[in-house]
Amino acid sequence: MFKNWHQPGNILQQTTRYQGPVFSVEQCHIKTPDGLLVERDLVHCSATVTILAMTADQEVVLTSEYRVGVNADSVSLPAGLVNPGETVLQAAKREFREETGFIAQSAKVMTTVTASEGFMDQTAALVFIEFDQSIRKTQHFDTDEFVNVNLVDYIKLRQWLADGKINTTQAMAAVGYYELFLKDQPKD
Repeated sequence: MFKNWHQPGNILQQTTRYQGPVFSVEQCHIKTPDGLLVERDLVHCSATVTILAMTADQEVVLTSEYRVGVNADSVSLPAGLVNPGETVLQAAKREFREETGFIAQSAKVMTTVTASEGFMDQTAALVFIEFDQSIRKTQHFDTDEFVNVNLVDYIKLRQWLADGKINTTQAMAAVGYYELFLKDQPKD
């Protein structure tokens, strides 16, 4: 069916064209699994986590913070970078605690998605967290961020996704995965 499914290409040469604090841009000369010789630009990014956090009564955490890509506040699910040496679950619990003040009671990786694999290697682990909204600590932001946090009924979140009020890829993917594979599963 797909003869080259997940078969890597052979990177013949890779040159860094830009190195910043969050990503780098590499110019790559590659021999593809099909034997083509191609030149591609690659945006190399750290791995990320996106968190669908839900209370026992079906409320979810939404955050709002300024995002340069849209030059505006963006409402979405809590998210952040995986730090060197961290597992995805450690990063999700840390980011959830830092951004929201809430503490994860349980955390489970749903799946990992890519955003734009045609030119970017960033992955986003989609993590489902259960938490008790009555237990909340102080938020701890990075020096260059401020995050607003609200609890919203899960049905309202789904409606906002349907209406395009929330349109981040990771939020859509996390809720979609939850709906397809976890929502109706018995609790462990």
